Amino acid sequence: MNKVKKLEREKRLDVILDRNLNRNYDIQEVEMMIQVALLCTQPSPGDRPAMSEVVRMLEGEGLAERWEEWQHVEVSRRQEAERLQRRFDCREDSLYHHDAIELSGGR
Repeated sequence: MNKVKKLEREKRLDVILDRNLNRNYDIQEVEMMIQVALLCTQPSPGDRPAMSEVVRMLEGEGLAERWEEWQHVEVSRRQEAERLQRRFDCREDSLYHHDAIELSGGR
C-alpha cells in the first residue's frame, strides 16, 4: 500500500494501471477509485468507511472531505514514523559509539 500511497501523492497512478487499457480511461475516475481503496484499507477497521459511505463516495458525495481528513492523518503518521526512525537511528549510533569506547579502554 505504501507504493500506491506514494504514487498517488506524486500523481503517477498511471504506473499501476493495466497497459492493455491503452490510456482508455478517465484519470479522475482512477484517482477517485484509488482514494476510496486507500480509505478502505486503513490499518484500523474503525477508521474504514462503511459500505454505504463507500457507495456515496463512488457516486461523488463526501469523498473530498473524507480524503482531505485522511491525508492530514496520513501526514501525521508519516512524520511520526520518520521521528521514530531518527530516534532509533540515533540510539543505534550511540550504542555503537558506546561499545567502541568500552572496547578501547584499558586492558
